[in-house]
Amino acid sequence: KPINVSVFYPSNYEVNTLKFFKLIEKKKNITTLLPSIKNKNNMKFYKWKYLDPLKVNKYGMLEPATDQKSYIPNVSVIPLLAFDENNDRLGYGKGYYDNFLNKYLKMNKKILTVGVAFSFQKYNKLPTSSTDVNLDYILTEKRMQKVWTY
Repeated sequence: KPINVSVFYPSNYEVNTLKFFKLIEKKKNITTLLPSIKNKNNMKFYKWKYLDPLKVNKYGMLEPATDQKSYIPNVSVIPLLAFDENNDRLGYGKGYYDNFLNKYLKMNKKILTVGVAFSFQKYNKLPTSSTDVNLDYILTEKRMQKVWTY
């Protein structure tokens, strides 16, 4: 079954995700998607292959250079500033990922969410709101963290 995986293009001091792109590209049944910022805190995902052209968005982050057909990811690799033991995520403050996930999770779309961070970004407890989406996993250089629910 084909899988659409969204991965963010790294910027500043984020985890370097470029190896994800190279690894995914070798798989025939996986399509790489890259997020693109739209107006009103909207984000869409477009097919992207490693070394395809990119443009700089209004936040200085790289995104696909052309708008083609957008896709909904099955798996979403998500950047974060901080996380806690409950897989709560603190993002960059504009709510793009939370808005996207809230919209599609309400439509019963199954999207596996994996936050990617360095282990030093872990906090004891982060403040959360009703619009925050709890991640399925957190991946750091030390371990993969999952919150088990019963």
